[in-house]
Amino acid sequence: MDKHDYAFVLDNLTTAILLVDENLTLQYINPAAEMLLGLSAQRTQGKPLTSIFTCPTEDLPVRITQALQTCQPYAEREIEVHTPGKVNVTVNCTITPLVGPDQVRGVILEVVELNRRLRITREEQILNQNLISRMLIRGLAHEIKNPLGGLRGAAQLLERELDDKNLKEFTDIIIGEADRLQKLVDRLLVPNTHPQKRTLDIHEVIERVRQLVTAEAPRGVLIERDYDPSIPKVHADRNLLIQAVLNIVRNAMHAVGESGTITLRSRIERQFSIGQIRYRLVARIDVMDNGPGVPENLKGKLFYPMIAGSGNGAGLGLSIAQTLVSLHNGLIEFTSCPGHTEFNVYIPISR
Repeated sequence: MDKHDYAFVLDNLTTAILLVDENLTLQYINPAAEMLLGLSAQRTQGKPLTSIFTCPTEDLPVRITQALQTCQPYAEREIEVHTPGKVNVTVNCTITPLVGPDQVRGVILEVVELNRRLRITREEQILNQNLISRMLIRGLAHEIKNPLGGLRGAAQLLERELDDKNLKEFTDIIIGEADRLQKLVDRLLVPNTHPQKRTLDIHEVIERVRQLVTAEAPRGVLIERDYDPSIPKVHADRNLLIQAVLNIVRNAMHAVGESGTITLRSRIERQFSIGQIRYRLVARIDVMDNGPGVPENLKGKLFYPMIAGSGNGAGLGLSIAQTLVSLHNGLIEFTSCPGHTEFNVYIPISR
C-alpha cells in the first residue's frame, strides 16, 4: 500500500484521527474528526491544536507534551472538550507518539465521542416514537373523519328545513366547526402520497423558507443566514422539505415573540449515523433562536402531536415536520437551554 492507500483508510474510519506535530500544530484530520470538531480540514490544518480543540483542564496538552518527551502513549478517558464548531462533547482520547528514525515527529490523537452511542439510542427512540405516533394518529383521524362528514351533512339538511334565520346561525356554527375539524384531520393524515423526489440544492429550500417567514415575522425579529455553499445536492421532495423546515422556523418565531434572532445554517456531516444506518454524507439544516428555550417537562415529548407549547396551530407543526423528514430517511433533533434553542434537520445525501 502506498501513502494514498493509507490516507483512504484513515478517511473512511469512524474514529476521529488528528495528526499533531511537535509544535502542537494540526497537520491532518480525517472526515470523522471534521464531524467531531464541526470544522473543515482546510480551516484547521496548520493551526495550533489549542485554538480549536481544548478542554477545561490542561490535561490534554500536557499529556501530548509528555508523549512527545517520553515516546510513550497515553490515554485520557471521559474528558470534556470544547470545539468552536459544535457544542461540548465528552470523549476518550488515545495519544500515540510518531517516532521517526532519529526523533519524535508528532503524535496521533484517536478521539472517540462517548455521546455518539447515546445519540444513536436516542435517535432510534425518536424514530420509533414517530412511527407509533403516526400509526395511532392516522387511525384516530380515520375514525373521526367518517362521522364528521355525517355530522356536517345532517347540519346542512337541517339548515334547509329551518325558516328561522336565528336558528340557521346555529347550523352555521355546526358546519363551520365541522369544516375546521376536517382541516385538522387532513393535517393529521398528511402526507397521503409518496415524496416526489428530485435533485435539488438544499439552499433552495432554506431560502424559500426564509422568504416566507421574513414576510410573516414581526419587525423586531432578525433572520440571519450562515450557509455552507459546498454542500452537494440532495434527492428530495422540495415542497415537503419546505413545509418541514417552515414548521420549525415558525416554531422558533413563536418562541422569540416580538423580538429576537433566528439563524438558518447549513452544514455537511460525514460518516453520520441515523438510527442503524451510517451515511457517508448527510446535509444538516440548523434552525437556531435566542428565545427562552423549551421547558424541561416538554423536551421528551416535543414531537408528539397536540402537545401544547410545541409550536404553531394545534401543536402539530413539529410532529408533521418530523414525519416529512422521516419520509426522506432523515431525522430532526434539538437541544435547548434558556437563550439558545437549536433544531437540526438531517437529510442523507449518500451511503
